[in-house]
Amino acid sequence: MPTTSPSTTTASRVPADPDLASDLRVTVLRLSRKIRSEAGREDLSEAQYCVLAGLTHHGPTTPRSLAERDGVQPPTMTRTIASLETAGLVARTGHPTDGRQVLIELTEKGAGVVGETRRLRNAWMDDLLHGLTAEERATLAAAVAILRRVADV
Repeated sequence: MPTTSPSTTTASRVPADPDLASDLRVTVLRLSRKIRSEAGREDLSEAQYCVLAGLTHHGPTTPRSLAERDGVQPPTMTRTIASLETAGLVARTGHPTDGRQVLIELTEKGAGVVGETRRLRNAWMDDLLHGLTAEERATLAAAVAILRRVADV
């Protein structure tokens, strides 16, 4: 059975427009930077925020699992966890089934940081969306569904 390459669409198998690919990549990167900078805490890196958000979504987990999920080496994650622990945003607890391991869990303070950051970023995005027409918002809603499929590849 033939497979499609990332440069073709599965529906029509027509090569992707290279300008569209470039424009999409650059636009997504720029938007991502703007979102990260909006309501970002100066004392918290994006890597640290990603750990906190991941713990919010997935619950307590091992440092190794955090490193794998974020695509970093264990020593890098160890440093990130240490800084979050010093700030009182995460805590180490014993693993329920393996005494050799620890779990990293979000503290109440860490959950507050995630909640406030999300609230501020969502408010910023909501303000931007209010400046669009109903047709533009509908187009964006359709694009979000497509982007989710692309991101899950």
